[in-house]
Amino acid sequence: MNVKVNDSCIACGACESICDAVFSVEDVAKVNESAVADNEDCVKEAADACPVGAIEIE
Repeated sequence: MNVKVNDSCIACGACESICDAVFSVEDVAKVNESAVADNEDCVKEAADACPVGAIEIE
């Protein structure tokens, strides 16, 4: 699973609150690639919860 955050991120923190092992938010959300494989369920949940659809999963 490849995860990226696109430029529409508004740094609301929803992804971090759902899946803090993978996402951290400062100016924009950042992805901890090494944690994605062990946290795929919460990554999907965070992507679904993103209010601007900034989390892209491939």
